[in-house]
Amino acid sequence: MVAEVTSGRPQADRVAKPHCHARGAIPLWLLVDRERSAITLFSEPSGADHPALTTTPTGRPVPLPDPFAFELDTAGFL
Repeated sequence: MVAEVTSGRPQADRVAKPHCHARGAIPLWLLVDRERSAITLFSEPSGADHPALTTTPTGRPVPLPDPFAFELDTAGFL
C-alpha cells in the first residue's frame, strides 16, 4: 500500500500517478486530496488503471480492504 498527500501539482497526482501506480501493480493507493477535502482509495490495479476506487470526504472513516481490514479514522486530517 502507498499513501500520498496531493502536492503543489494536484492534477498530476490525480491523473498521472494512478496510471503509474497501476502499471507498477501497487495493490492499494490512498490519495489524500487537500484541495478537494477527499480521500480516494485506488485498488485492484489492471494494466494502467485501477478499476476499483472509493472516494470518501476527509473526516469520515475510510474502509481499508484485506490484508488491513479496518476503518482508517481520518478525523485528524481536517
